[in-house]
Amino acid sequence: MEEHRKYPDHMVFGLDIGTRSVVGSVGFMDHKKFKVAAQYVREHDTRAMIDGQIHDIAKVSQTIYQVKLELEAMLGRELREVCIAAAGRVLKTVTMHVEQVFEEETLITSEHVYSLDMLGVEQAHDKLSKEDSNIHFYCVGYTVIKYYLNDYDMNFLEGHKARKVAADVLATFLPEEVVDSLYAAVEGAELEVANLTLEPIAAIQLAIPEQFRLLNIALVDVGAGTSDICITKDGSISAYGMIPVAGDELTEVLVKEYLVDFATAEKIKLASGKRKGIMYQDIMGLYHKVDPEEVLKVLEPYLSRMAVGISDKIKELNGGKSVSAVFVVGGGGKVEGFTDLLSKELDIARERVALRGAEVMGNIEFLNQEIKKDSLLVTPIGICLNFYNQKNSFIFVYFNGERIKLYDNDKLTVMDAAIQADYPNEALFPRRGKDLVFTVNGRQRVVRGLPGEGAVILLNNEAASLQVPIKQNDRIIIRESTFGSPASLTVEALPEYSGSISFEVNDRHVVCPKFAQINGTLESGYYEIKENDKIEFLNYYTVEQVFQFLDIDASTMKVHVNNRLASLEDKVYENFSFRFEPLTNTYKDLVESGEI
Repeated sequence: MEEHRKYPDHMVFGLDIGTRSVVGSVGFMDHKKFKVAAQYVREHDTRAMIDGQIHDIAKVSQTIYQVKLELEAMLGRELREVCIAAAGRVLKTVTMHVEQVFEEETLITSEHVYSLDMLGVEQAHDKLSKEDSNIHFYCVGYTVIKYYLNDYDMNFLEGHKARKVAADVLATFLPEEVVDSLYAAVEGAELEVANLTLEPIAAIQLAIPEQFRLLNIALVDVGAGTSDICITKDGSISAYGMIPVAGDELTEVLVKEYLVDFATAEKIKLASGKRKGIMYQDIMGLYHKVDPEEVLKVLEPYLSRMAVGISDKIKELNGGKSVSAVFVVGGGGKVEGFTDLLSKELDIARERVALRGAEVMGNIEFLNQEIKKDSLLVTPIGICLNFYNQKNSFIFVYFNGERIKLYDNDKLTVMDAAIQADYPNEALFPRRGKDLVFTVNGRQRVVRGLPGEGAVILLNNEAASLQVPIKQNDRIIIRESTFGSPASLTVEALPEYSGSISFEVNDRHVVCPKFAQINGTLESGYYEIKENDKIEFLNYYTVEQVFQFLDIDASTMKVHVNNRLASLEDKVYENFSFRFEPLTNTYKDLVESGEI
């Protein structure tokens, strides 16, 4: 019992709940060095987990409980709280292209950019929800792959002027059912969750130190069922992803090739990196010896396929291009030749694709010297370190009176709460009143409604913005944005109304305003245009309209247009000659007599 007293009162218990096994690590931070006091690995008795997803909660709880008991025996103390991680396989990534068009050239502000980003996240969330309406998804992060300014690629939008901005937004989501099953399995082992993170985030705690994250680097955690991928850029994690191809697929190839059970095939795979011949017994009870080179030759096409899949996913998550370097962790990535194949597919130097194991554990001290430092331990120890570094977990806040759960990535804002509560994006930003649509001389014309007021945001009863950070139990109230006044316009405000038609009337130049014919009826410039009105500005006057403009009684006049006798309905176009003179008889009499 004396041995146990050297440990501090508070220790961190991290649990890596994997497809094949559960790894438990207990340690503590001592002068910026993490010391691992105890570690224990236990494999699942049955296939209670498949590709990182818990299928049999009770069986997984039993395995976790056994790990807990073993660690307690090593430490001489009871463990009550545990840090866990959700597998990368359960992450859902969606890429959306979103656009925002302005009616006139607009100076792009940070609010325009933020609105565009959030529109991409919201549409990605909507797409996922439509694909499976029974699952509630949490947004755990997003990155903008590319911005566009008037359809041209642009790294930064703020400060530029544009009529149109757009973005390709990659958003990552975590299904609620995955979180609930993890919590249930842990609680079934008489433990409470102190902290929940994502496996790619946990692995990155060790594999890529903070100072390296300014570089564009990919972390690949090749596990048993999946290969989880994480991209860093500009100082932070920019994207997560996964492909359902990993170590187990290689093991299954050896099961069929050498006619052995899964456990034996796994041993053959692990021994393929050594120089000695590999002895094994097949299911018929016969003993065989195979050279490591032969095993690697069998695995090569499948390793190549895995490298292609991971390479393609890295490029997809990184905006269609390769990264500067790749760090590989996890047992599945230890097969000889894998890193070379991956470097070839990514078209980067071989030395820039490397396994991360003992060399990243400079600040990790194992109090039990029997524990071997290698890439298998990166994720479980990273889960422990995450408790100190980021404390990613779930928090509860109140949004318009409703209690909602959010994945805490240390960057949560009011906007994240609005997205999680399915609050519509358009209700956050000023909304324009109804547009007015009509046609002028057969061409459609649209007049925009006036902008309304933005949403009123209160955080704990104080005015706030969408970008304000939030924390546990914050109370958020959002009163939705308002619509502006609907568009309105009179005929005289149309640019066509200012035009005119001129005639030569009795050798004098006379200028007349154009008429507006609306839905077949002549209207004045004071007419209030209505939705779907058909407006025509006539490029002629009738003889009768010319007399009306001149305020002359047409019935007492004889008229010639372009030197031809004309009736009241005849049309007079621009620069036509218009002559009239008094009649001896009335105009009516001439018409009735057939003279005109």
